[in-house]
Amino acid sequence: MPGQSLGLIETVGLAAAIEAADAAIKSAHVTLIGYELTKGGGMVTVKFEGEIGAINAGVAAGVMAASKVGTVYAHKVIARTAQHIECMIYSADTLGITAPEPEAKPVLFENPQTIPVLNVEELNVEELNVEETPDQSTCMDFSEEVPKKEQSTVTVNPSQKPRGAGRRK
Repeated sequence: MPGQSLGLIETVGLAAAIEAADAAIKSAHVTLIGYELTKGGGMVTVKFEGEIGAINAGVAAGVMAASKVGTVYAHKVIARTAQHIECMIYSADTLGITAPEPEAKPVLFENPQTIPVLNVEELNVEELNVEETPDQSTCMDFSEEVPKKEQSTVTVNPSQKPRGAGRRK
């Protein structure tokens, strides 16, 4: 969020706030952070983030659309927010958002298992009780020779006539 711009539209009533959010998102490349309900008066604040030009266009479109449905109490664009006000922007009262996730820390396993590493060149085959095979090819090895088809020899009895030999045409 630091470095991004923040757009706020405060309306009286949720319907006007939804209309403002819809118009702002459709008119510019802004991201909806969420909305926050006030503790009285029926006011709803919609929060957006994005580039400064997109936020200006989105807030202007949102204010215009919300004023047709209800009352717009206030609107504000803050360019390049400071990093220490994130707790106010992403507060627990803001609905419709998921708080920014902290940076991923390495996962530590409770019972790490070690895998032994063996140097294949130094191994003695007799120690491993493994039979050595003369052919070390795998399924990925291709032979360059194409196997020739074996020619089968057929023995024909001279006393038998070939099939169809005595038929008339």
